[in-house]
Amino acid sequence: MSVEFAVQGIKTVFSEERNMKKHVGFGLFAFFMGFVCQLNLMEWLWLFLAVFLVWIVEILNTVFENVVDMVTDFHFHPIGKKIKDMAAGAVLITAFFAVIVGFILFVPKIYQMFFY
Repeated sequence: MSVEFAVQGIKTVFSEERNMKKHVGFGLFAFFMGFVCQLNLMEWLWLFLAVFLVWIVEILNTVFENVVDMVTDFHFHPIGKKIKDMAAGAVLITAFFAVIVGFILFVPKIYQMFFY
């Protein structure tokens, strides 16, 4: 069944990619902070978008890395390096987006918690 294959793919990327574990950890921490800061509906939507976008792009980055390794048989190839670098860049940009969303959502609420 295709759902089983999808779940296996998620398990694989989580077990084999150290960065995915970090992204999931940070995402879960952000969700915890969302509860602590009592986000409203729109804030939750932005938080979910940012977190899931990072997770999805990290999975796609892993796909690109695996395809390049398969095609090049793990030998260096300049085009393969470009592909891997661009995919990693997409993760970095997405992570920056998530950090910006986090700052916009949490800094005012944390400020209010301590200074009001």
